[in-house]
Amino acid sequence: MSALEQATPGPVPDEGEVVLYEKRGPIAVVTLNRPDYRNAQNSVMTYALDAAFTRAVEDAEVKVIVLAGAGKHFSAGHDLGTPGRDHHISYENKAVTWWDHVGRPGGDQRFARESEVYLGMCRRWRELPKPTIAMVQGACIAGALMLAWSCDMIVASEDAFFSDPVVRMGIPGVEYFAHPWMIGPRRAKEILFTGEQFSAAQAYDWGMVNRVVAREELEIETFALAGKISQMPQFGLALAKRAVNQCEDLMGMRSGMDSVFGLHHFAHAHNAEVDADSLGGMNIKAMKAAAATAESRSADTGADTHTGADTDTAAGTKTNGAK
Repeated sequence: MSALEQATPGPVPDEGEVVLYEKRGPIAVVTLNRPDYRNAQNSVMTYALDAAFTRAVEDAEVKVIVLAGAGKHFSAGHDLGTPGRDHHISYENKAVTWWDHVGRPGGDQRFARESEVYLGMCRRWRELPKPTIAMVQGACIAGALMLAWSCDMIVASEDAFFSDPVVRMGIPGVEYFAHPWMIGPRRAKEILFTGEQFSAAQAYDWGMVNRVVAREELEIETFALAGKISQMPQFGLALAKRAVNQCEDLMGMRSGMDSVFGLHHFAHAHNAEVDADSLGGMNIKAMKAAAATAESRSADTGADTHTGADTDTAAGTKTNGAK
């Protein structure tokens, strides 16, 4: 049995509907619904998201899909520490043709799982034939960036903040490595090299976010945009989306992700050999301490890198044990 399986044995608690689905005319609303855990993404949520997106795609009346997060935060990233952490459970693969991860040893297990639920699922959602809009408030950290980046557009509230802090683990970024295409190479290096948060205003300036609005206007503005898009011909929207995605891929996005995914797993393997675990010993306590230290340095230098996140949220994306 691998360290991954040993980390969280036993059944997963039933948390009810971890993804909500509703229709508002031609708009489908898909909502992450684990607010007590800042919408941390476990596999139950991942496959519920996929089912909701599939439902919206197959409904001819739906023209646009809005992805939202219940509660204070959009999402604190991948679930690596809640009672609902379910990486040791088998799910039917939807995104890749590969064997099941459960029961596989070491890197075989990690590669199989992350190819499916992280890189594969985000690519699958990026290619949905209907326009998608991420409606982001509060934290959008690491794995949550992957969700937002999989969407065609992002509308953020003024209090939204973003980061990919996984270089602190010796890992070169999240699995869906879209950074250079979402914010450009120099900004990508800045956020990775420092691990610092960046604000909604910065994300807008860098071209990652389409609109930044007051928190109380977030839903109004997002659905106004979705309503305007829904007036366009459905097939035309699907072709326009594919056209832009194909151009991104011709600029190297897909092949770049493939190459970085290999570096990502090489980093996990290196950590497992020289450190306490595949995350370089960066458990939740260490991540909190690192976030607090970074915040303190920013305060000392006058840099504006903290945007109202509590330390636990900012550090809570990656916790102890293997992914």
